[in-house]
Amino acid sequence: MQSHYPECFEREMGCTEAEWLGWLPGAVAQAALRLQPGRAQVALGAGCLHLRWQPLPPRRIALVQLPRLFVSFRFEGVGPAQRQAFMRHFDLYMQRGGG
Repeated sequence: MQSHYPECFEREMGCTEAEWLGWLPGAVAQAALRLQPGRAQVALGAGCLHLRWQPLPPRRIALVQLPRLFVSFRFEGVGPAQRQAFMRHFDLYMQRGGG
């Protein structure tokens, strides 16, 4: 989780596209979600979040192979406080632990 989320940023997620699509509805909570191949739009009050993603080749570390997904976030008409609140929930929901 970050202390500031700009209007546009990119991330590399450690998941497959199928996992991402399974987690995305919960990560956006009650916000309206419109899915299309490789992209989505999330309604946030008067504004919205545009998401685009693309699978990347897996990261290999010795015999371990980790999936990767490149994700682009673009907020439109969403102020800093609302971005922070939305991304706090989004990041906590998407966080995966091991142990």
